[in-house]
Amino acid sequence: MDIIWWLAYVALGGFVGLMAGLLGIGGGGIMVPILTSLFVLQGVPHEHLAHLALGTAMAAIIPASTASLLSHHRHGAVRWDIVRFITPGILVGTFLATFIAALIPTRGLAIFFACFMVLMSLQMLANIKPKPSRGLPGPVGVSGVGLGIGGISALVAIGGGSLTVPFLTWCNVKLPRAIGTSAAVGLPIAIAGALGYIINGWSTAGLPSAALGYVYVPAFLLMAPFSILTAPIGAKLAHKLPVALLKRVFAFMLMGLALQMVYAVFTA
Repeated sequence: MDIIWWLAYVALGGFVGLMAGLLGIGGGGIMVPILTSLFVLQGVPHEHLAHLALGTAMAAIIPASTASLLSHHRHGAVRWDIVRFITPGILVGTFLATFIAALIPTRGLAIFFACFMVLMSLQMLANIKPKPSRGLPGPVGVSGVGLGIGGISALVAIGGGSLTVPFLTWCNVKLPRAIGTSAAVGLPIAIAGALGYIINGWSTAGLPSAALGYVYVPAFLLMAPFSILTAPIGAKLAHKLPVALLKRVFAFMLMGLALQMVYAVFTA
């Protein structure tokens, strides 16, 4: 692999970690469209572009999710009772959704991803937050919600924070604990998603030689450590920079990247 691609993956990992630490936003929204464009330039067959980007992004989220989980646990911000009940649904929903994703053409996945990111960006711009209005449902209900969160997360390669945090705050879980619990939930999402994409792409022809199913190993190995290294830097900058303004700029950037992904897969 040419050195230019190594540098691109290192830069992407560093940028994702910086944004995650600065704005508390997972990296899937950044990684998937940029990885798609990089794979286009590297000559990956069109039919594998979105699947390889999604699988690689899910794998790259695992180390960052682990670090985030441990940090929130040390601060006592994880509701492990919720994690226990929501995880079975998360695992099943995420894993099964990768099989659905494998059946969807690249263009269909790109359109779904773009629509989701545009909606998430509009929510960020409007700063819409659900008002606490009810308690948590029972174990079966929580697991059912996990099924849906996992399914959507697998199709857009996110750690679930944009879905889990609003659900928990709506159910009267205090925001710090909702964020901490969401961080804990992000790990099973990433593991189940990465495993599912590896299995679904295992015997697929036309993938790069360094791919493990739908996970491109060089990109994963280069992005993951640098995202962990830059996340603390972003967290420190969060106390010095106008985060509210940056979130609005980031929302427009997410929309732009999502549209760029659609353009890339329709013109490749």
